[in-house]
Amino acid sequence: MEVVKKKDDLTIVKKRSGRYGVRKSNGQWLNGADKVAVLLAEGLITAPAPKAEPEPEPEVEAEAPADEASTEAEPAEEAPAE
Repeated sequence: MEVVKKKDDLTIVKKRSGRYGVRKSNGQWLNGADKVAVLLAEGLITAPAPKAEPEPEPEVEAEAPADEASTEAEPAEEAPAE
């Protein structure tokens, strides 16, 4: 591992794989958001740009074929036979 930067309380190292590691002065490694914040502040990494949300597609109303039975008026009910 190669020491990239050394501060009072942190040591930033570059591993053979090309990744960075951040170690506190007490020997513990920083992980997650803390590590990313330190590396961003030092300018060693860049934050990925957020992905643009896909544009919603306009809803297209499909024209349903008109049924002849549904368009005609319903026959009037006949009066009950006496």
